[in-house]
Amino acid sequence: MENNATNAHEFSVSQISGAIKNIIEDEFGYVRVRGEVGRLSRPNSGHLYFDLKDEKASISAVAWKGVASKWRFQPEQGLEVIVTGRITTFAGQSKYQIIVESVEPAGIGALMALLEERRKKLLEEGLFDEGHKKPLPYLPKNIGVITSPSGAVIRDILHRLSDRFPTNVIIWPVRVQGESCASEVTTAINGFNALDENSKITKPDLIIVARGGGSVEDLWGFNEEEVVRAVFESKIPIISAIGHETDTTLIDYVADIRAPTPTAAAEIAVPVRAELVVFVEDLGSRVKSSAFRLLVNQKERLRAISFGLPKRNDLLSFSRQRLDLAIERLNGALRQTKQQKSLALAQIAPRLSLSAIKQRNEDLGKTLNILSTRMLPAINRLIFDRKKSVLSFAKLLNTLSYNSILERGFALVSDKKGKLISKAINIKKGDLLNIQFADGKINAIAKSDKSPSIKQKKTLETKDDGQTNLF
Repeated sequence: MENNATNAHEFSVSQISGAIKNIIEDEFGYVRVRGEVGRLSRPNSGHLYFDLKDEKASISAVAWKGVASKWRFQPEQGLEVIVTGRITTFAGQSKYQIIVESVEPAGIGALMALLEERRKKLLEEGLFDEGHKKPLPYLPKNIGVITSPSGAVIRDILHRLSDRFPTNVIIWPVRVQGESCASEVTTAINGFNALDENSKITKPDLIIVARGGGSVEDLWGFNEEEVVRAVFESKIPIISAIGHETDTTLIDYVADIRAPTPTAAAEIAVPVRAELVVFVEDLGSRVKSSAFRLLVNQKERLRAISFGLPKRNDLLSFSRQRLDLAIERLNGALRQTKQQKSLALAQIAPRLSLSAIKQRNEDLGKTLNILSTRMLPAINRLIFDRKKSVLSFAKLLNTLSYNSILERGFALVSDKKGKLISKAINIKKGDLLNIQFADGKINAIAKSDKSPSIKQKKTLETKDDGQTNLF
C-alpha cells in the first residue's frame, strides 16, 4: 500500500516560518502585556533585550535602539512593567517575541521600589555624602535657572528674587516632565558648567533646578541617574527645588541645598537687600562714631602731651643766637682771608708775566733734553745688571734645590698625608709611604719598624701631571 505522506505538499523551512509569522502578527497585532522583567541585556548595538514573565510562562521582548533611547522610564530586572508592542516571530531561533514600543511601570508600587533601589545604589557610591556638597555664594551676581520657561515656577522665582535682591537671571528652558526631561536637564547643567569667560552668556555663580508639584510619574525625570550624576559633577553649586515640600526626588539628595519650594529656592539664593542696606548703614554709623571718639581721644591726648613740651620760641632762641655769632665770625674770617690772598698774589705777580713764563719753559725744555739723552744708557745698564743678578740667583737656586740632590741618587720619603719623614724611627709597620725619585714617585708599605721595604705592584698608572708611579 502506498504511503499517504508522499502525497502531502512539501514546504521549505522559510515558507513554514513565514506562514507562522503572518498568522501570529495577523491574530494579535498590537498588545499590552503585563509581567516581570527578567534576564535583561544591553549589547553595544544599543538594542534592549529582556524576558517578560509571570509565574507560569515567559516571552522574549526586544526594543530597538531608536525606540528605547526615547523612553522616560527604563525597565530594570525584577521590576513589574506593562509593555505595549506587536507580537512577531524570530525565524533564526524558531521562537516568537514581542517588539516593544513603550514600557511603563505596573503601578506606583513598582516605581517606588525602583526609586528605593536606585537611591541605595547611588548612596553606596557616595553621591549623597555631605563632604561633596559645595557652599553657596553669599551674594551671587548671576543665577542660572533650569526650568520650564512657561508656568508659575519661573514667575515665582523671578518675583521673589526681585523683591529680595534684584540680580541677573539666566534661564535655560527645559521640559520638566516627559521622556526628554532627564536628558534636557542634564544638558542644561553641563551647559552652564561649560561656559567660560569667552562665552557670550555669562557663567552663573549658582544654579536653581526647579519645577512645580506633581505625581511620582511626573517627577520621574529628576530621579534618573544621568541627572543625579550631572548634579554631583557640577562645579557650580546647585539648589534643587522640585515639587512641593512633601515631594522628594533623587537630585534632592545630591544637590548642595534642597529647597522645599521654588520660591524658597529664591529666598535661599540671595539675601534681603533692604536688610543688607540697614546692616551696612548701621555698620557705617558705628564706624563714624568710633572714628569720632578716636579723634576726640587723640586730640585730648595730644593737648595733654603738648603742655609738657617747651615753647617754640624757647627752642629756637638759642639756635638763633649761635647763628648770629657764626655770621659775625664768618664775615671777619672772609675779610682776613681776602687780605692774605691779595698779599700773596702781589708777591708772585712778577713771576706770572708772559716773558718770565716763556723763559721758564725754555729752561725746562733744555733740562728735559739733557735728561732724555742720559736716560736710555742708564736704563740699558740697569737692565743688564738686573739680568745678571737673576741668572746668578737662578744658578744658586738650582744648586740648593732638592731636585739636584735627587739626581745624585737620593730619595724623598713622606707619609700618606705628604709630611716628610727624615728618620726611620718615625716609621711603623704597615705605614703607607710615598717615595719620590728624580724621575717619579712610588708607593711603599713599611714591612717592619725601622726597616721599611718596598712592596710594588706590577701595574703602572700615568697621572694627569705626566708622572709615572709604581703601585
